[in-house]
Amino acid sequence: MNPQAKLISISSLFLGTTITISSNHWMMAWTGLEINTLAILPLISKPHHPRAIEAATKYFLVQAAASTLLLFSSTTNALFTGQWDVTQLTHPISCLLLTTAISIKLGLVPFD
Repeated sequence: MNPQAKLISISSLFLGTTITISSNHWMMAWTGLEINTLAILPLISKPHHPRAIEAATKYFLVQAAASTLLLFSSTTNALFTGQWDVTQLTHPISCLLLTTAISIKLGLVPFD
């Protein structure tokens, strides 16, 4: 991999993580998670081998589904409580959906 491309990918990972950790709004948290997803895809598919491309495609599809679930969770919370703040997640359905989305994004055991 080109050194400049690798530097951009690694700095994008740090940027996405920083945005996610410091966000107070669900859309900014989602943006940071998506920056991380898009930054790691070139690192996964770096060895131009069909299995690496397949792994990157599967990773992208699973992460996209988890991101959709996360956005649905935040929208459901906003519908029930009227709040888009990360700290105001009080509705049980929203909490369950968010826990599932984060579990998928982390790759926990039942979601591998």
